[in-house]
Amino acid sequence: MASDCLIEVLKSKLHRARVTDANLNYEGSLSISEDLMNEVGILPYEKVLCGNQSNGARFETYAIAAPAGTGQIVLNGASARLGTVGDLLTILTFAQVTLEAARSWKPAVATLSEGNRIRPAASTRS
Repeated sequence: MASDCLIEVLKSKLHRARVTDANLNYEGSLSISEDLMNEVGILPYEKVLCGNQSNGARFETYAIAAPAGTGQIVLNGASARLGTVGDLLTILTFAQVTLEAARSWKPAVATLSEGNRIRPAASTRS
């Protein structure tokens, strides 16, 4: 295998993010409280993969920042049909890195509690 080969690895993960609203009339995206985005390094307009633990739906969209400290996780546009308020999501982003970098790669992961607050012992930032 070539040493300059790129592979895709998990970059960021927000686990147990609870949907706070759904807005079908928005053009698309997933609104995420800005402090949560910052915690795991999700950038505005970055592609995200979402898995809905409540109904099994999986979908891709992009992240937009909701006001920091609000705990908002809002399904916008077509994704609003893939979940309802109270559903639990796992929100993932990925990065392409060299094979060498992947050997020691550590993703940033945060598990959320009620109100979409970060569980202190359940957050890692690489």
